Amino acid sequence: MREPQQDRSRLTRQRLLEATIDCLAEQGWAATTVGVVAQRAGVSRGAAQHHFPTREELITAALEYMFDTRMQMARDEAGKLPEGPGRTAAVVARLVDYYSGTLFKAALQVWTAAASDPALRERILPLEDRFGRTAHRMAVDQLGVDGSDPAVRALVQATLDLARGLGLADVLTDDSRRRAEVVSSWAGQLEIALAGRSSATAHPALG
Repeated sequence: MREPQQDRSRLTRQRLLEATIDCLAEQGWAATTVGVVAQRAGVSRGAAQHHFPTREELITAALEYMFDTRMQMARDEAGKLPEGPGRTAAVVARLVDYYSGTLFKAALQVWTAAASDPALRERILPLEDRFGRTAHRMAVDQLGVDGSDPAVRALVQATLDLARGLGLADVLTDDSRRRAEVVSSWAGQLEIALAGRSSATAHPALG
């Protein structure tokens, strides 16, 4: 009987985490309470509090769960990225997608609340740092560039900052057409810049 109970417990936890993300993205921070999430997930409030005694624990766990899930999906999808000239554009487009989806909209609600709540900010800052480092490392790997090169690191970080900015622009209105144009333009510039760094590394200046 123990395994079915554990399976049910895992399923309940997962439903709560996914409902939290959806609620944050659609209804905002103020509306995302344990009671609302429990109702949305189809479980009792008591069951929700058994897994997550406080609202902060629920929301932090939800962000961790969804980020880890999204990053695993990105790793699984990495093998489908095209080789050759189209790869940089595909990587940039996917990075922008990460910052334009439900997870980013949910996280944005939490970051905004944390700006005026010291206790929440203390809980969220380490999470944001881990998100940033993981996204940067994944971008370096997918682009196939030298992450130890300071100039390359700056270019990758600029790409992530661009993706975040485009995600913010998409929060209030559908910005997909302009976003596609910006992604295409930046991908072309990034490809040239990274190719230049690769050439410099392969053929260092003499003397």
